[in-house]
Amino acid sequence: MKQSRKAYGKINLGLDVTGKRADGYHIVRMIMQNVDIYDTLTFEDNETGEIVLTASSESIPTDDSNLICKVAKQLKEKFNVDKGIKIHLEKRIPVAAGMAGGSTDGAAAYLALNDIWGLGQSKEELCKLAVSLGADISYCIMGGTMVAEGIGEELTAIADMPECLIVVAKPAIGVSTGWVYTELDSKPIEKHPDIDGIRSAIENGDLKGMCALIDNVLEHVTASKYEEIGKIEKLLEDNGAIRAFMTGSGPTVFGIFDDENKAREAYKAVEESGLAPELFLTKPINPNR
Repeated sequence: MKQSRKAYGKINLGLDVTGKRADGYHIVRMIMQNVDIYDTLTFEDNETGEIVLTASSESIPTDDSNLICKVAKQLKEKFNVDKGIKIHLEKRIPVAAGMAGGSTDGAAAYLALNDIWGLGQSKEELCKLAVSLGADISYCIMGGTMVAEGIGEELTAIADMPECLIVVAKPAIGVSTGWVYTELDSKPIEKHPDIDGIRSAIENGDLKGMCALIDNVLEHVTASKYEEIGKIEKLLEDNGAIRAFMTGSGPTVFGIFDDENKAREAYKAVEESGLAPELFLTKPINPNR
């Protein structure tokens, strides 16, 4: 049996950190949104019984350190699966970008292998299995527009994000998520995002109201060290973005537009600036629709 799955990236329309658990995980309140930027995973039976992963880029690990392999191994052991699987990853989502690229690949593996191996698990049951491997995987399994709480695994579906275009720009820098959270923990958070206000604006179809409230406590850490983030945001907003902000722990920036011509002009401006080698013109998506 052979099948392919699209694994969609995400942006954060709001990201707040409200505490830290004894095990080191941070307690968050976020609004997550899929965008139409995706990796493609292809699955094929492997008669040897082994899990074999290949990838489109040599920079992507294909051993047991890859979340895709961890998911396959977990399911194989838990459900006593004696079959193997060959998986190929075609990577498009920027790596280490704050877009859940690894988590969404893991989520695609859960969904596909549940089907291929006939495990009979619901999405909710897969989410429970996923928590031990990564906090964002549950959201990526469910998809769409979601409020995420706890460590990111407590999910509430809300109305679809209002229609718009989104320019996603990743500068050529790497950001350590661990460093960002360590810096965040070193001093009190001065301003917490209005997550409930963002949710309300989304549910009222109010794109500009939503954009006015977009905030991310991690941006205030990451952008203070990497000036590229602020430069890209300014370029996007100078060229018509209603709002531009960073997603996750960065360094990727997204700008939201209600006009296609402005979105294309902003895309071109960022492209010509050379600030973001990885650049996309995309839109919000609900994979469940």
